[in-house]
Formats: sequence, structure tokens, C-alpha cells
Amino acid sequence: MRIDIVTLFPEVALAPLSDSIIQRARAAGLVEVQAHQLRDWSVDRHKRVDDTLCGGGQGMLLKPEPLFAAVEALKQADTLVVLMTPQGRPFRQAVAQELSKASHLLVLCGHYEGVDHRVIESLVDVELSIGDYVLTNGAIAAAVVCDAVIRLLPGALGDERSHVEESFSDPNLLEAPSYTRPIEFRGMKVPDVLTSGHHANIQAWKKEMALERTRVNRPDLLD
Repeated sequence: MRIDIVTLFPEVALAPLSDSIIQRARAAGLVEVQAHQLRDWSVDRHKRVDDTLCGGGQGMLLKPEPLFAAVEALKQADTLVVLMTPQGRPFRQAVAQELSKASHLLVLCGHYEGVDHRVIESLVDVELSIGDYVLTNGAIAAAVVCDAVIRLLPGALGDERSHVEESFSDPNLLEAPSYTRPIEFRGMKVPDVLTSGHHANIQAWKKEMALERTRVNRPDLLD
């Protein structure tokens, strides 16, 4: 897989992708990730990429010219163009799984009040939001999406079962609580069922606890 990120903050987008599992996946050649400075495609002599909103309104909007130029320079026949925006489709594990099947992702990062809508109409295949809140810039959101996608690539995780057995592998349930040694710590004990060796009882306990945890923390998933 190849991922190109177009942003005003390339270092922000790449920082979380330069360590641990993701860096090992990059080093192993499972994915190639590059972040590009949007200003490199600016036609303004001051390298400006934003302007005021037509019709009035607060803030600045990313202009179409540099974004069109960036996409035209980087897009390939099999490219999926993704825009990070608060107005986008909610990013879920199922979406990460969809994106992990692509061979080339071109991720555009919104900033200020977003992007000129002609960019969305003409260039963007998928608008994504990582949550109902506003970030300083879309590079942070792009890094989140890239991390979630890259770890799903075959060979990225040491144990291929890991991404199957973790949170949101079942979209309607959170992961059950987990414990490790020591069995007793400051008066708190690991549940006896987990040390019983009875696999059927352990699986039943995990299912029950997953349901309870979801009911408390994410009841919306059970609706």
C-alpha cells in the first residue's frame, strides 16, 4: 500500500507513524507513507493557500487551486482520495477495514474552515471524520486514520489474530476486560474464571463482560 498525505503540517501527520508497529510495517515494505506540504502547490508568490469565504463568514478556507494541483500530481489510476473533515462519514473499524484494501490512499487534510466545496465535488471519494469535535488541523486526524488502516495490513501485527480479537472487531461490542500477572495486586485479584483453564467458561465470561462494558461505556452500540 502507498499513502500520500497532503497537509500544511507534514511533520504532525508523520510523527505518530514513525514508531512502534507502524514504523516496523513501513520498514518491512508493507506500506509507503509520505506527507506533502500543500504550499508546494501554491501559485501565490507568498505561498498562501487560503482565502476569505464568499458570502461572508468567519475564518479562512483552503483554496481550490493548490488542492487540485496536488491531487493531479499524486493521483494514480487506483487512487482513493480521502478528505479529513468534521462533516465527513464517521470513521469506524469497518471503514478502516475498507480502506486497508486499497492500494493507494491520497489523504487531504482540512484546515481553517475546511476546503472549497469544488474540491469535494470534483476530487474526493470519501469524506471522513474521526469524531464530533474540532481539531487544530486535519493532519492529526489523518495520522489516526493511517494508523488504524496500516495495522490491518497483512503482516503488520505479530499475531494475525490481534486485530480480530480486539475492540470493535465486533462493531456492536467493546472488548472484555483483560488482566495479567500478578494474580493478586494490592488486594485486587484476577477473576478466578481466567485462571481456571476452562476455555468455554472463559469465553462465556468474556462475552458477558464485553456486553456489560458496552452497556456502561457505549450504550449507543447496543441500540
